[in-house]
Amino acid sequence: MLPRRSVAVLFGLLSASALAASPPQRIVSLNKCADQLLLALVEPSRIASVSPLGSDELSFLAKEIKALPANSGRGESVLLSNADLVLTGAFESHTRRDLLRRQGFEVVVLQPWKSIAEGRGQIRELARRLGSEERGEALIGAIDAALERSRDVSPARRSVLVLQHRGYTPGDTGIVDELLRHTGLAPYSERLGLPHGGMVSLEKVVTDPPDYLLLGDGARAAIDQGSALLWHPALTAVLPPERRLYLPDRLSICGGPATPPLIDALAAEVRSKVR
Repeated sequence: MLPRRSVAVLFGLLSASALAASPPQRIVSLNKCADQLLLALVEPSRIASVSPLGSDELSFLAKEIKALPANSGRGESVLLSNADLVLTGAFESHTRRDLLRRQGFEVVVLQPWKSIAEGRGQIRELARRLGSEERGEALIGAIDAALERSRDVSPARRSVLVLQHRGYTPGDTGIVDELLRHTGLAPYSERLGLPHGGMVSLEKVVTDPPDYLLLGDGARAAIDQGSALLWHPALTAVLPPERRLYLPDRLSICGGPATPPLIDALAAEVRSKVR
């Protein structure tokens, strides 16, 4: 199959709608989360390149992604790739995105998941464009099976504050708060007046603590200034290690193939520690 740009330049015979209906065969990803979802939906031979951060230590499927060609992350590298589809994230450069579109590339922007329902819709939409509906439904089935395994696993409706480096809580901006509710827990960010995320003062948490903290596994020790706050003696006194739940960072950054193991990991922590 000739790349879209080559077909348009050499022949000019196929309409844009006809091209859009053809499953792309040279796909470029410029985003870590797009890398993972793409690999779950198509065979590696259809992936022209992945993002430069796709195989770092915080990437799910890092080993598999490392075996694929990586681009520089710049628009120039895509211009020379003969890609027939480019995947990017919502927070990537608008200038680069517009440049690629002006040059005739089809660019699909993948939004971060704010809910599991949004995630299912994104998977189905992208899978249709890729001609990979069966793989898309298999991934959705894996997510739904993990949800079923984890429903209301908490023995009581305890409160949980998701806390990150330097005292930031993401609130309901991603899917973690939804998953906490799904397991039978109560997210604490609303009580702090931060339903959509923000910085939490140490004093506020210490004087009115939740039942549990939910932390990334990189925060198991004070290794830098950002994580040192999470191990302040005052915070440790009210929320000792047995009242801290941990999730692997590489599972919680991106919605997609990491979501089923994320759900299972959260459920395992809840079963093990919540009383």
